[in-house]
Amino acid sequence: MEMLSEFRTFVARGNVMDMAVGIIIGAAFTAIVSSLVSDLINPIISLFTGGMDFSGLGIPLDEGEEAAVFAYGSFIMAVINFLIIAWVVFLLVKGLNRLKEATRRKQEAAPEPAPQPAGPTQEELLAEIRDLLKARG
Repeated sequence: MEMLSEFRTFVARGNVMDMAVGIIIGAAFTAIVSSLVSDLINPIISLFTGGMDFSGLGIPLDEGEEAAVFAYGSFIMAVINFLIIAWVVFLLVKGLNRLKEATRRKQEAAPEPAPQPAGPTQEELLAEIRDLLKARG
């Protein structure tokens, strides 16, 4: 029972929930970036490579239809996709950092509110009441 209580405490911590949200958003972001690469950027690259798809390149390691293939073309495409995805993520992070920095500068530039004048202390109020009572009586 104690272990269940510890587990609930662990899950309820903010950093665990933040991590879970980050993983979920990361998975959704991966789908967006993968679509960007495969649907928008790779066709542009194929214009420069004459429409060549590297993923089909390979060297058969044996004879026959079932022979293993040293598929270096798939590796080349994976490296190209990684570089493109890394570049897109870099640009997005750089843009978010600029936005965060601009927000921070704006907050720093905003004038701080003037401090409220301190009211009389309890002792000062009691002394004032005492003096008023003496004056009446």
